[in-house]
Amino acid sequence: MKIAIISDIHGSLTALERVLARLEPWQPDHYLLLGDLLNHGPRNPVPEGYAPEAVAERLNMLAPRIMAVRGNCDSEVDQMLLHFPITAPYNQMLVDGRRWFVSHGHLYRPDEVPLPSGSLFISGHTHLPVLAREEERVLMNPGSICFPRGEWAASYGCYEDGLMRIHGCNDGAELMTLVL
Repeated sequence: MKIAIISDIHGSLTALERVLARLEPWQPDHYLLLGDLLNHGPRNPVPEGYAPEAVAERLNMLAPRIMAVRGNCDSEVDQMLLHFPITAPYNQMLVDGRRWFVSHGHLYRPDEVPLPSGSLFISGHTHLPVLAREEERVLMNPGSICFPRGEWAASYGCYEDGLMRIHGCNDGAELMTLVL
């Protein structure tokens, strides 16, 4: 199974189209969206290509393959534009025998969620990519496709057959890799 992991689109059609073009040859089975989909938020500038309605339309084309959680910039009004649910603060999945706890990252911290050994804690929110083993779990944050922070470029994640990767949006370069 191939899962694309995208966070913090913040209404940028330019950023979304860039990452979807990068992912198209890989042909993901599912898209895991970690929140902050349509709005840029009051602390962020208006992003390049800001078009929340167009972002919603583009994501709706992928709706049957999307699993999503709510970010701190998402609202019930956003849900009115989207054809897939985004109002859950977290979700849990079983992927290849491993438990994935998925949230945006503003409500839950890794040390606050009891998870069995080998689980993944996947979140966005910080706009900083992370892929690391911590104690008996894996921490994963794909970064942001719209507003990267620190020294990092815009980035997204990919999962396939026990291999988790983070790629840069602009050149597709592999930034981080972890065998689960």
